[in-house]
Amino acid sequence: MKTPVELNHRTILVTGSPGFIGTHLVLRLLRELSGGHVISLDNMNDYYEVSLKEWRLRQIEQAAEISPVRHTFVRGNLADQALVNRVFSEYRPSVVVNLAAQAGVRYSIDHPDVYIESNLIGFFNVLEACRHYPVEHLVYASSSSVYGGNRKVPFSVDDRVDHPVSLYAATKKSDELLAHAYSKLYDIPSTGLRFFTVYGPAGRPDMFYYSATRKLCAGGTIRIFNYGNMRRDFTYIDDIVEGILRVMRGAPERKTGEDGLPVPPYAVYNIGGGQPENLLDFVATLQEELVRAGILPRDYDFEAHRELVGMQVGDVPVTYADSTALERDYGFTPKIGIRDGLRRFAAWYKEYYHDV
Repeated sequence: MKTPVELNHRTILVTGSPGFIGTHLVLRLLRELSGGHVISLDNMNDYYEVSLKEWRLRQIEQAAEISPVRHTFVRGNLADQALVNRVFSEYRPSVVVNLAAQAGVRYSIDHPDVYIESNLIGFFNVLEACRHYPVEHLVYASSSSVYGGNRKVPFSVDDRVDHPVSLYAATKKSDELLAHAYSKLYDIPSTGLRFFTVYGPAGRPDMFYYSATRKLCAGGTIRIFNYGNMRRDFTYIDDIVEGILRVMRGAPERKTGEDGLPVPPYAVYNIGGGQPENLLDFVATLQEELVRAGILPRDYDFEAHRELVGMQVGDVPVTYADSTALERDYGFTPKIGIRDGLRRFAAWYKEYYHDV
């Protein structure tokens, strides 16, 4: 069972906004809630161009002007414990959605220190704040990367995830363990969400669909790893946000076990499309939608602008979500297919790069 959590007229902290997922979540909250206060917190680092984050922040600020929900942006680093404590002390959030993290599998190979600071120290600071300033529900981002080299598909939350193949994955699994310990010790209701290859408008430029679009537009060549023998459970951003919102509204139940001790109010779910796409099919669909949107000419020679290469260190050949637990507990399964999702991305891309 889940404990209902009211979002209207509450204070909600979203870390990692104006990041990709955080922005879309905050915009949805501003559109749909009838009152309350949303706090966005992000350090606006330069992992990718800050101008895109600033553009997202403007979208949030414009939406807040016509929303009954107040919005406050706090610029700061989750690794700064004093800042995190100050935010919790001043605003006393009822619900916390921790999306702030250093993302990217490949970047973690050469920049491990950034992942320790953001994904471990930063998340520890959030947990400590939730301990001292109790919240109704902590929702946090995990990743499909925790499944590592698992060969059994689809990936289930009941599978062992003890063999990460990247430091990024190791930090996300560590976050799940930390959250479990804090849930047990301090009775903090927490839910982790393992996202599967999120894509869509205003996404992260380091993600394949986005970086491939930029290279094709510049006349460059895109590299397709493992010679195209890759399958990904691509999940459109609107499905991710819908899943987050449903989870926010239902916290793990606080209860006592047979031993008289608290049972950790803790859960983890997959959010993935549940229909893995062959990478070559995904690329073909992306190309078709870029032509349809007028971003690329109809006679563009795609074969001359792609290269099939071997497997990349830290990557896995298949991601495939078993989201039956999410369907069972929250009545939701992602449904938006790649044709529709990439069409929306292409339309946004054309508008954004025309305007900025």
